[in-house]
Amino acid sequence: MSRNEGAHRGLVMMSDPDLLDSVLRLAAAAGCELHRVVDAAQARGHWGTSPLVLLDAPAAERCAVAGLPRRGGVVVAASGAPPPDAWRHAVAVGAEHVVSLPEAEAWLVAALAEASEGRHGSGAVLAVVGGRGGAGASVFAAAVAVTAVREGERALLVDCDPLGGGLDLVLGAEDLGGLRWPDIDVGGGRVPATALHAALPAPAVGRTGAGELGVLSCDRSAHGPTPAAVAAVLDAGRRGGETVVCDLPRYPTDAAVAALGAADLTLLVVPADVRSSAAAARVAAVLSEHGGPVRLVVRGPSPGGVEAREIARALDLPLLAEMRPEPGLARSLERGSAPGRPRGPLATAARAVLTELRAVTGATAGGTS
Repeated sequence: MSRNEGAHRGLVMMSDPDLLDSVLRLAAAAGCELHRVVDAAQARGHWGTSPLVLLDAPAAERCAVAGLPRRGGVVVAASGAPPPDAWRHAVAVGAEHVVSLPEAEAWLVAALAEASEGRHGSGAVLAVVGGRGGAGASVFAAAVAVTAVREGERALLVDCDPLGGGLDLVLGAEDLGGLRWPDIDVGGGRVPATALHAALPAPAVGRTGAGELGVLSCDRSAHGPTPAAVAAVLDAGRRGGETVVCDLPRYPTDAAVAALGAADLTLLVVPADVRSSAAAARVAAVLSEHGGPVRLVVRGPSPGGVEAREIARALDLPLLAEMRPEPGLARSLERGSAPGRPRGPLATAARAVLTELRAVTGATAGGTS
């Protein structure tokens, strides 16, 4: 085990076997490994490096008597209502929390999951919506995710449109192994970010090969994700320090509304023609109901010479990027090549979007804040 991996293992010291079994079960559910020690001497070697320390009342007393230094992330657990001595020993050892099991199981699972993931920079969530059908929003969402990876970030591309045919097709990843939305049933629980990313198809699009871009796609059915599942996945990506890009349908499904509510920035992609502008006006009105900043991306060519600035004025939205046609894009997509080659109109617009996303969230390139 590497030193970094060891730093993500919690520390547990408990004399109550039933309480210990409960904590180990919760740690397994959270994907968090634990160092198990039996006395303060063994605990001392991991005391300063473990992200979370779990004690029962007798263990807290022994650690305090042994003079282990005060630190954050110490939790004293008890079965049922904590007895008075649990509070006294918690104070002596400098514990931040005293929890009662099973009542606090959900809280403890969340704390264990966060400990196992380590300290990452806060990620960002981007929602991409087409102003009309065929606007190219799915391709642009994929291009933004690919560009983020090429700039050294980890990215998560999330498909929230069950009628879109599957976003994995846009990246040529339909034959890659990994989970799709129908395979994921998280309810409203917390998802370990690292485990989620590792379970998804990961096409090789970046400088370091496969693994930096995770794709969570709908399959070829009409059954999309639930709002609770979308919220849990986006939260996992954000906690994991990833750039999360959501491809949303134009119609406000419950899942789409959940994604819009979590998004730091929303893009409306509109082709440069009058009919598309008229259709996008209705979509923009829906987006405005859910708050959060919305920016406009206009996709050329314009058959009638409509300028991007005119569309921006008509929709009353800030114009973020205007794209020329990408040469050979349709052929590349048919061959299964990921959109957003390093140079070209798509990549240029995607970089403008990532710059704006970082400005909105206060993040820097590479996913740190």
